[in-house]
Order: sequence, then C-alpha cells, then structure tokens
Amino acid sequence: MRPLNLTMSAFGPYAGRTTVDFSVLGTSGLYLITGDTGAGKTTIFDAITYALYGEASGESRESSMLRSKYAAPETPTFVELTFLNGGKTYTVRRNPEYTRPKTRGTGTTVQKADAELTMPDGRIITKARDVTAAMTDIVGVDREQFARIAMIAQGEFRKLLLAQTDERKAIFRQIFHTGQYQALQNRLKEEAAALDRQCGELEAGLRQA
Repeated sequence: MRPLNLTMSAFGPYAGRTTVDFSVLGTSGLYLITGDTGAGKTTIFDAITYALYGEASGESRESSMLRSKYAAPETPTFVELTFLNGGKTYTVRRNPEYTRPKTRGTGTTVQKADAELTMPDGRIITKARDVTAAMTDIVGVDREQFARIAMIAQGEFRKLLLAQTDERKAIFRQIFHTGQYQALQNRLKEEAAALDRQCGELEAGLRQA
C-alpha cells in the first residue's frame, strides 16, 4: 500500500483543511516524516490509519478525540486517503462522530461516524464496518499489524522488535502471503512422520521374521 494523497479537515491539531501530496515524493514507498515536537507528525499516522481502519495509530487515542479543538464549529471533520495497492487506486473517506451546528435553525446536532470507499472500478462501499472489512482484505493486514509494520510512529517501532517470535511470524506470514507454504510444510511433516512409522513397522516385522 502506497499513499498518494491525504486530506485532513479539523483533524487533530489541523484546524482547517490540510492536504499532504505523497505522490511528489516518488515511488520508493518509504517516507520519513520529521518535524518539531507537537508539529503534527503523529497526526498524519493517525489520519492514514483512521482512514483505513476507523481507529488511530496509537492505542491511547480514541476516535472521539480526533476532532480538532481549534476548528471552527462549522468546519467538518474528516480524513480522505487515496492510495495505490497492487497497481490499483482506491479512495477512502471517514469521519468520526462529533458535534456540529444544525443545518437549519439554532443549536447543535451529532454528526454520526461514517465511511465510504471508492473501488478501482468505481463501485462504492459504505458503512464503517463494511469499509473496514474491505480495507483489511485489500491491504492484507489488520489495524494492529499495520500500525506496527507500515506506519511506525514515534516510540512505536520497538513494539515490533519486542513482539514474541510467534507473533512476528504470524505478522510476516500474513504480509507476504506465505500461509500456503506453511500449510505445505505442515503436510510434508505429516507425510514424513507417516513414512517414519511405516519404516519402523517394516523393520520390526523383518526382525521378527
């Protein structure tokens, strides 16, 4: 998955509409985001992860905390990510639940959380749960795995390094789609064990003869 364009509106410290054009950075797929403390670096990680999975990249940041405290009441909160995966372009847009002014009359109303995914063929998937399921299938990893290996925020890198061996194996097996080879390996082990048993039985029979 390679991000092409990210738009954030009233998201985190970004009070207005902010766009990050990743396409100008080339096609290497490896980007370093730098800046002063509090400049909003982690928010970019949060926005990408939230667009894909409906949750921020960090375990301590809830969706209800994502609306900017500095935004004007009428500014909508949303993130929109266009990305390339397997040579195909996808666009996903999400907004968390937040309070906004009523369109008619006075007072406020609750804007419900929502999501929309535009597929390469133009099909549109709606409903947050369905979009999240589609994203997990398209990207090939779930949010927790994605946060550990694809969007490694400040202070998060050591989590992958400290993960248990079996957990790291499971993560990399899913990333590189090696599950079929694991299944083949297990089958070969079973067949080898069966042949060993047969050899043992034949040897025992020869000794008795």
